[in-house]
Amino acid sequence: MATDAPPPPRGGTDTSPVQPTTESFVEVQGSAEFGELRRTYRSFAFPLTIAFIAWYLLYVLLSNYAGGFMGTKLFGNINVALVLGLAQFVTTFLIAWFYSRHAAEKLDPKAEAIKTRMEADV
Repeated sequence: MATDAPPPPRGGTDTSPVQPTTESFVEVQGSAEFGELRRTYRSFAFPLTIAFIAWYLLYVLLSNYAGGFMGTKLFGNINVALVLGLAQFVTTFLIAWFYSRHAAEKLDPKAEAIKTRMEADV
C-alpha cells in the first residue's frame, strides 16, 4: 500500500519523540492529579449530558403525546413545536460553547501539565 509519507531518514537518526513507557502511563493514571482532571471533566460533562437527553426526550414525548399543546400557535404560523425544535439547536450550540470554555479554562491546563511532565520524564 502506497502512502504519501516520506521514507525514514537514513543513518539511524530517529527524530521522533521518545514515547513514555506503559508503566509511566499507568502511574499517571493512578495519580491524584489525573484523578482530579477526570473528576473535573465528569462533573461538567455527565450532568450536562443527562440534562440535554432529558430535554430532548421531553421534546419527543411532547411531540408524540401533546399534539394540541405543540400545535398551539404563538404568533403567525409559528407554533410551540417549532420554537422548541429550534431551541434544541440553540441548546446544542450553547452546550458546545460552554464545554469549549470549560475545557480551555479548567481541563486543558491540567492536561498540558500532565503531558509536559510525562514528556520530561522520558
